[in-house]
Amino acid sequence: MSEVTGFESELKTLLRTGKVVFGSKKTIKMVKTGKVKMVIIASTLRQDLKDDILAYAKISNIPVYQYNGSAYELGTLCGKPFMISTIGVIDPGESRLLEEIKEGAQ
Repeated sequence: MSEVTGFESELKTLLRTGKVVFGSKKTIKMVKTGKVKMVIIASTLRQDLKDDILAYAKISNIPVYQYNGSAYELGTLCGKPFMISTIGVIDPGESRLLEEIKEGAQ
């Protein structure tokens, strides 16, 4: 199974069984308060927002997954008719995405 296919499968499980927030404003707020367990960012996220998320996530020890696709592709993958540049994962549900990201960081 390729990395992309595995990510897509786990993301769909996450969206079906977990709890997330979409959008950079909500995600940054949740990262600042430590209410998310992980952040997913699209490759097309504005650099200033990416820098903010990465800085706050580092302080809070929250893993960040940088999705190689665009915000449009991430939105489509999530089944939404709009672009999604960031996803804040509050509860991963039955998804193993958080575990896989942590394992990959080691």
